[in-house]
Amino acid sequence: MRVVIADDQRVVREGLATIIGAMPDVEVVGLAADGAEAVALAAEHRPDVVLMDLRMPRMDGVAATAALRDADPASRVVVLTTYADDESIIGALSAGAVGYLTKDATRDDIRRALEAAAAGQSVLDPAVQASLLKAAQQSPGRPSALPDGLTEREAEVLALLAGGRSNTEIAEQLYVAEATVKTHINRIFAKTNSRDRTQAAAYAHRNGLAR
Repeated sequence: MRVVIADDQRVVREGLATIIGAMPDVEVVGLAADGAEAVALAAEHRPDVVLMDLRMPRMDGVAATAALRDADPASRVVVLTTYADDESIIGALSAGAVGYLTKDATRDDIRRALEAAAAGQSVLDPAVQASLLKAAQQSPGRPSALPDGLTEREAEVLALLAGGRSNTEIAEQLYVAEATVKTHINRIFAKTNSRDRTQAAAYAHRNGLAR
């Protein structure tokens, strides 16, 4: 696994490089001091994953994540930051990050997140999951006109997904087969241009569709 690390604090990025470089079958191919450097290094080295801080000069992590995804939709970004507020979380996930960790994460947490991202899966810090669930519970009711051609049933499925429900739980709550839920979720991904459940949940919060 080839990794680029972006953090504006030299001691942090070099410390991360030491930790990550010692992991089996992982190579750190670039260190960036800001988002613009991260984008340039990613274009040069084509890493499997970019480990991205959020608050950086010149270009922050959200803008850099969006730029990486625009340049290559297959780019995999895992955010590692001290911030776990709703604005930072939703901004990063909406930009295309597939993972979100706080700097309380352990070495094993970082390894699991990198491996998951490289495999096309999402990993969220427990504090981030709790924040998304709280936001879902406190969101206002859904607007009457559904965006992007979503049906009422798809909006129901999306709201439950954004609330952290599994496919099995959604099926039980809506009294439908789990295969039907999977079909709805695939259609939701296509209509909302979401790559995974994390991006779909961010879309739901952004559009007032979460419960």
